[in-house]
Amino acid sequence: MCGIVGYVGEKQALSVVVEGLRRLEYRGYDSAGVAVVADGLLDTRKKAGKLANLETLLGTDPLPQSTIGIGHTRWATHGGPTDGNAHPHVSEDGKVAVIHNGIIENFAELRAELTGAGVTLSSETDTEVVAHLLAAVLPETGHDLAEAMRRVCRRLSGAFTLVAVHSDIPDVVVGARRNSPLVVGRGDGENFLASDVAAFIAHTRHATELGQDQVVELRRDGVVVTTFDGAPAEVTEYEVTWDASA
Repeated sequence: MCGIVGYVGEKQALSVVVEGLRRLEYRGYDSAGVAVVADGLLDTRKKAGKLANLETLLGTDPLPQSTIGIGHTRWATHGGPTDGNAHPHVSEDGKVAVIHNGIIENFAELRAELTGAGVTLSSETDTEVVAHLLAAVLPETGHDLAEAMRRVCRRLSGAFTLVAVHSDIPDVVVGARRNSPLVVGRGDGENFLASDVAAFIAHTRHATELGQDQVVELRRDGVVVTTFDGAPAEVTEYEVTWDASA
C-alpha cells in the first residue's frame, strides 16, 4: 500500500513531508517523490528505490524552501518502478502535481482522450491522466482547485486517493477519497493530509477521517470537506490516543 503525505502551514514543508514518508515506509514501496510550491513555481524530485535514494537526490539537487508540499511512496501498478513512473506526476503546463494511491480503472479511455486532444504523456501510469485533466478543467472553475478535483473525480472509476497542488494557488492542498484511506491532521496554523495518521502524529493528535467520495481543501487556517457533487460533507473527528513511538 502506497504512502501519501500533504502539508500546508508555517514549517518547512519538505522536512514535514519526508519525515511523514519515513513513518509510512512500513507499507512497502518501490519509489518515492515530493513536490513543493515556491515563488509561483512547482518543483518536484522523485527517484526509484528506497526513500534514501530520494534523500540523496535532494542533497545534491535541493528543492527551494516552501511551506506547502506533498509526498508519495509508490508500489508500482501501471508502469514499472522507474524514476519517470514515480509520483508526483505533473501536468503538461508544469503547474499541477498529483500523487495517487489505488487504481483508476478507466484510465485507458481517459488517456486516449488526452492524447487525442494533443496532450503528451510522459509516463506509463494511470495517475498522470489526473494531472492533465485537472489542468484542463481548472480554467472553467475560476481557478478553484477543489472544484476542479470534484469535476475530475466524477469522471473516474476505481479506488483512489488523490492529492494535488497547483503553482498558481500556493496556499492550498486538495485531496479526494474513494475506496482508499485518507485522513486529515488538524494543527495550529497548519494542516496535514496522509494515508495514515502515523505520518503526522509527531505534529498533531487531532484527526478527521474522510468518508467515501469526499474532497478536502486544506489551508493553513482551515479545512473544508465536500462531496464529489460539492455539497457540505459529514466527517468523523477523533483524537489519536497513541504516540509516535507506539
